[in-house]
Amino acid sequence: MANKPITMNKIKQIIRCHAEGRGTKQISSITGVSRNTVKEYLKRFKTTGLTLEDVDSMQDAVLADIIIGNTEPLVDAKRQEVLQPLLPAIAKALRKKGMTSQMLWEQYYEKHPDGYKLSQFRQYIRLHLQKKNISMHFEHKAGDKVFVDYAGKHLYLTDAETGEHIPVEVFVAVLGCSQYTYAEASLSQKKEDFIDSCRRMLEYYGGVPKAIVPDNLKSAVKKGSKFAPILNETFENFGEHYNTTILPTRPRQPKEKSLVEGAVKLIYQRIYTRLESQIFTSLHDLNTVLWKALDDYNNKALRGEESRKQQFEELEKGALLALPDLAYEMRKTRVCTVMKNSHVCLAEDKHYYSIPYRYMGKKVKLLYNETHVEVYFKYHKIASHVRDKRRHKYTTDKEHLAANQQYVASWNHEFFITEGNKISPEVGQYLGKLMESKSHAEQGYKSCAGILHLAKKVGPQRLIQACARASEYQAYNYPIIEDILRKNLDSIDPKHELIDEKTATPMHNNIRGKKYYN
Repeated sequence: MANKPITMNKIKQIIRCHAEGRGTKQISSITGVSRNTVKEYLKRFKTTGLTLEDVDSMQDAVLADIIIGNTEPLVDAKRQEVLQPLLPAIAKALRKKGMTSQMLWEQYYEKHPDGYKLSQFRQYIRLHLQKKNISMHFEHKAGDKVFVDYAGKHLYLTDAETGEHIPVEVFVAVLGCSQYTYAEASLSQKKEDFIDSCRRMLEYYGGVPKAIVPDNLKSAVKKGSKFAPILNETFENFGEHYNTTILPTRPRQPKEKSLVEGAVKLIYQRIYTRLESQIFTSLHDLNTVLWKALDDYNNKALRGEESRKQQFEELEKGALLALPDLAYEMRKTRVCTVMKNSHVCLAEDKHYYSIPYRYMGKKVKLLYNETHVEVYFKYHKIASHVRDKRRHKYTTDKEHLAANQQYVASWNHEFFITEGNKISPEVGQYLGKLMESKSHAEQGYKSCAGILHLAKKVGPQRLIQACARASEYQAYNYPIIEDILRKNLDSIDPKHELIDEKTATPMHNNIRGKKYYN
């Protein structure tokens, strides 16, 4: 007989042809069933003692039991009595990280040497899971993935002044193994709100799964693909901060996120129905009530078994990775060109930050948040600064500057007085007076640098005398020092200086004299 039973219509047709007196060869030709199969079914029919009228009046199911027989495999009652009570615990153990059906069978067979072999053991596990409709637990390992998505239906805030209804998004996340669920309301699906929701989700779970599985929304995926999706850079940084992998679902493949879509439907039933009749004027008030309903949802028993929270505590919590010490702070991005003074400007604050001088003229990327500014060139971090929001100011790391830039960067009031004192107290005092004579000390820095440079040209002693002479004149600037040295006036003591007759004013008719004013 054929290994696969033929349809009941064919069997009835064979019986009718036989009743009409047709032979097996002719019946085989008419029905398309092999001659040996026809012989086998006619043999079975004859042993039943039924007539054609009996066959026509019987339901197919009854006739199939008589002609074909019971197709259910024979069950060993004794071994079933041992295995059946163990199946719930075996199915639960399969959800644990690293556990396999092979390991569980070895444990079972060690205690029950006359029990089922591995292939039958696995078959009964599959039947049990199908019967309980929890095959998802068989697929998702503890601590492996969390699925995230937004609900299609909105919740609403009410404007206290106008009464206007403001729609808000509902973020939903579910762990694959325990089905432990998190949800919250947020103002939008924008990148900032989405990443903040993911951060609070991980804090709610108290740990990090190996992978986060989002839909292909723009806040997570820049460009979707079946094989190599391009992630949003900020969300990718979020994953790196928490040491987890981002695994977007393939476009137009809803089955890959069926778990979270199922959770969304349950949230509609268990949480939305409790919130839709209430009025909320702030996001905080809405989330407070939502999280209370969420706790009730997670604590409710599943099909008479443990609740989601119990499954999470027992199976999944210990399998999650530890949260980092610092929570993720979302960083903004800006591309800048390094200026010739080895600085870049963060336009938002109008503040300047130093960059290693070898990157002058290069395009660099600034990643910044409320506290820090980091600079990257071709994905390599080249500088890091504490954020300073003072406008039109410079934050400079001297190691970023070239040798000549480092010298200029060190200029300040104390620097020039110290350098001047190294030559002589008179020089240091003169430089101090020079800077004090300016409305802003920085106006005198170049003059001070020029005066110090003259010591290399004329020697320290001449510079000391020139500064002393200029101090007598109370003239504090670079040109007067340069003029004294050029005319060699530093060698003449001002107290004994006489007017040279050749330099005296000559007499001529335009001189009016003192009597003119009487």
